[in-house]
Amino acid sequence: MGSRAADGAGPERPPEDGTPEAPGEESRRLTRQQLFTMLAAASINFSSMICYSILGPFFPAEAEKKGASNTVVGLIFGCFAVVNFLTSLIFGNYLTKIGAKFMFVAGMFVSGCVTILFGMLDKVPNGPMFIGMCFLVRAMDAIGFAAAMTASFSILAKAFPNSIATVLGSLEIFTGLGLVLGPPLGGFLYQSFGYEVPFITLGCVVLVLVPVNMCLLPKYDAIPSKESFWKLFLLPKVLLLCFTIFSLSACLGFLDPTMSLFILKKFKLPAGYVGLVFLGLALSYSLSSPLLGLLSDKMPHLRKWLLVSGGLITALCFFLLGPAPVLHIESQLWMFVLVLLFLGFSLGMSAIPVFPEILQCAYENGFEEGLSLLGLVSGLFNAMWSLGAFIGPTLGGFQNEKLGFEWASAIQGGWALLSGLVTGIFYIAEATRKSSSSSLQNPPSDNEERTHLLGSET
Repeated sequence: MGSRAADGAGPERPPEDGTPEAPGEESRRLTRQQLFTMLAAASINFSSMICYSILGPFFPAEAEKKGASNTVVGLIFGCFAVVNFLTSLIFGNYLTKIGAKFMFVAGMFVSGCVTILFGMLDKVPNGPMFIGMCFLVRAMDAIGFAAAMTASFSILAKAFPNSIATVLGSLEIFTGLGLVLGPPLGGFLYQSFGYEVPFITLGCVVLVLVPVNMCLLPKYDAIPSKESFWKLFLLPKVLLLCFTIFSLSACLGFLDPTMSLFILKKFKLPAGYVGLVFLGLALSYSLSSPLLGLLSDKMPHLRKWLLVSGGLITALCFFLLGPAPVLHIESQLWMFVLVLLFLGFSLGMSAIPVFPEILQCAYENGFEEGLSLLGLVSGLFNAMWSLGAFIGPTLGGFQNEKLGFEWASAIQGGWALLSGLVTGIFYIAEATRKSSSSSLQNPPSDNEERTHLLGSET
């Protein structure tokens, strides 16, 4: 895959026991190439999330005025995920042929243009025409997002082979910042200037970042690999980790079309203040992610417990979000925000360790290291996240319409509960199997047996 001297930062196979390398083996000081890579990745994390999150405070209500039901709104959100799922697999498989830098910049350009187009949808006639255009524009946005994020994950893993979880966790600050600023900014601009201005403003910001990233982002070349998605996906541990990604995304996606409507109806807040409620989730996630990433890299053996604990706490948070009617607790705004704070932390516990765990599993099963493998892993990660982002809002919107937010939220937490339980069982079984295998391969020596017998005789 080329030497590290040539690339500046090529991926290295981690130690077989999963322990991090000695501190001196990789310089803690960022090279210029690594710094520019982080800046480019931070820009796509921030811009994509702020464009995505501005929809939350006002789009579901606006879509209802244009003739879209709760279920249809969920499908509009879910359409993004379906297209993202398919294109992530394609882009991940052909990353080395298309080129990581070109894919990154082109995806960002498409996202900026589509964000501006989304601001024009209020001019479309109500009913089927509006709904159809929403689906079309969201599909185009998904293609751009899939290209940019697949390339971004791969480039980061290439540039930071020994600290990928720390880097991803640190960059989640910008993801959280986009999620934090998007809802209040979108709600304020919508309330002050109308539907078009939030999308046009942010779309132009994204387009300005395109030439900046063309200059900043280094070019990463790689040799295409013969490995396939199916070989990676069908590994038992990878299958389980994919379900973890899916469950987290489904839970988070459920909140997109439902939470703002619940806040508006339950707490009687204006649209401009609804975005502030979203801060609890975004702030706790973005602030905890760097620490969780550092912990994941420094102590890889803790990743399994982070995954299990994160799934179980996420399930509990969704049960309390409504809260579930069986608890007979009256929903209050302070309690709602507090649960969102814990939810953001628990999502970080499960999401941050997943990427390095999949990568480690691929190395252990003989996959060739390099940008091609990183493309497969990042494409698979984005695809599974997108699948959950389709099921979450689609099923969640239907459940919210039929059962109400309280029951729908409790049911949605079942994905995280199942993920946490299954992951815990898998890791316990794996540890038991390794322990049994180790004892069979290393039987006690004659001296150890003699010592044991003498000890028993006395």
